[in-house]
This record gives sequence, C-alpha cells and structure tokens, in this order.
Amino acid sequence: MEELAVGTRVDHPRYGEGIISKNKITSYEIFFERGGKIEITKRNEDLEVLETPEEKPKNSLTLPEIEKVLRFVLEEQSALQEIVPLGEKWIGGNMILQPANLSLKPKEIPIESFFHKIVMLRDRLRVLEQNINSHAGLSDEEKVNMQQYITRIYGSLTTFNILFAEKDHYFVGAKS
Repeated sequence: MEELAVGTRVDHPRYGEGIISKNKITSYEIFFERGGKIEITKRNEDLEVLETPEEKPKNSLTLPEIEKVLRFVLEEQSALQEIVPLGEKWIGGNMILQPANLSLKPKEIPIESFFHKIVMLRDRLRVLEQNINSHAGLSDEEKVNMQQYITRIYGSLTTFNILFAEKDHYFVGAKS
C-alpha cells in the first residue's frame, strides 16, 4: 500500500470512516467516527482510501525512505558488520592464560569473547584504512606510508586466523 498522508480520509470495516491525524514510522493514528482515536499498522490492508488531501505534507519521509537512509548511514559508518563465524572446533571453548609464576591464578576467557574482540579490531582497521584512503588532507605518499603500517598490523594478526571458520575472513599481511 502507498504511504498515506495526514488528512487522508479512510474507511475501515470495523471502525467506519476516519481521518489520518499522524503518520508515524510504522503506523497511522486515525480518528474514526465510531471508534475514536486508534493506531493502525501501515501494513493493515483493511483501510480503504476515500479521499486524499490536495498536497502531501512537506518534510515527511516514508518508511522505505527512512530505511534506505538508515541503511546508507550504517553502511558508511561500518555499523552493519558482516557475520564472521568462529571455527567450529573453538565454539564453547576457553582460552587459558597461565602466568609463569604458578602461584598466580590463571585467567580463563571464553574463546567467543576473544574472537569477537579480534573481529572488532579487524573491522576498525578496515575503517581506519578507508578513512586514510579518502582523506583529502593526505598526499598519496602519506597514504601509502600509512597503508604499509596497516598491512604490517594485518600481518602481525595472522596468528589469529586459526580461529576463523572461513579463509575469506583471514588477516593477510604483505604478500611476497
């Protein structure tokens, strides 16, 4: 169903005729003659449009428009992270850090928690890489120099590749 504007006259089989008073993100607030003020989801197919206002109110976005804008912003900020699976043999496992001094207590960490931090580190390095490459104030030479440091960091992190279920997610350093 097309997005309905405030002021649209509608008919509902149960509540009768009404007028849309608020257009919310996922619902309409409608004043019905028989039912009073009722909130109805935008996906409700019982509404029949009787009359639309002359012009749509300005500064109103449809739900699909809001979703598109949110998706764009989240992708730009890398908040929509891809799902990176942990290797099957590590699921439910623990990492034990044993100090050399046996009188000290070892530290036990769930591998899933450690893996999550490794994936976050990788994602933040990628964002840093993107920011460097798109930075207007850096020369190409400066960008290349900084990129080389990031590549070396990736190389230092290849030890953790054993935790990943898929090789596509591995850290890769400088290729020879």
